[in-house]
Amino acid sequence: MIVPIAGIVSNHSRRGLRALTAAILAAIALGGCSMTLGSLTPSSSEPKEEPAQVTSSANIASLSETIKKNPNDPQAYNMRGSVLAQAGKTEEALADFNKAISLDPNYGQAFANRGQIYRKTKRTDQAMSDYERALALDANYAPAWLGRGLVHKARGEAAQALEDFNKAIALRPDDADTYYNRGLLYQGEKQHQFAIEDFSTANGLMPQQLEPLLGRALSYLALGKAKEAAADLDEAVQDDPQNAQAWMTRGLAYERLGDKTKAAGSYGRAINLRPKDEAARSAFARVGGKPGQSYETF
Repeated sequence: MIVPIAGIVSNHSRRGLRALTAAILAAIALGGCSMTLGSLTPSSSEPKEEPAQVTSSANIASLSETIKKNPNDPQAYNMRGSVLAQAGKTEEALADFNKAISLDPNYGQAFANRGQIYRKTKRTDQAMSDYERALALDANYAPAWLGRGLVHKARGEAAQALEDFNKAIALRPDDADTYYNRGLLYQGEKQHQFAIEDFSTANGLMPQQLEPLLGRALSYLALGKAKEAAADLDEAVQDDPQNAQAWMTRGLAYERLGDKTKAAGSYGRAINLRPKDEAARSAFARVGGKPGQSYETF
């Protein structure tokens, strides 16, 4: 069981794993390399990215028809707002959440969903207000605890963020995103063993997601466990061979292990995917990589 660490203070503003990656790599003296990694969309209540925009369009049309027939139904507006947010139509989604709340001022989920829009558009004060309203209406609504925790994290309030993440996990112990975000928090505080445990749990709950593997690999590297990091990154690049960050990090792990062939091959794949990445080019040259030469990656 992970025990909360009292009084931790973060110097990182929230930029997902992006800033953390650069900080960790610098801390373990990895030749000036820097990489960026994505982050999971927090909370199952919050709209997730849909791969098929056609599906979103069909859902929006269907929900719009429902609203025409039931113009005073707050749930219909909340549902359409969620789909609009999926489709990247932020202001339209915000309008729907506003309408849902105007129709039902006690609709906690709509407050939480609107809070997500405010948080993602960096209106953190408004986001905090909405999450706190959602929690006042339902103290057992785990997504609002996660959302409020992310706002605390964005403000650099690590202790408060940890409390909120812990509460969200207690309420919904099967939510991978909360474990992942708590792992990022621990990682930012250099509490890498706790981070590894959370990334492992997130990976077990949602194995198709790449980010927990990448996050765990970075913490392994920070602890000097290059072999374990390489194992995670072998899996990561097979799951998503088009992910330049995964290849770059894998190159780093194999460079640490002294396997310059696999390191060069991994850095080379990162260069193929991001030709203008100077960090990848520098790393490729550092391990003796030569343009035009083939290298084994496995």
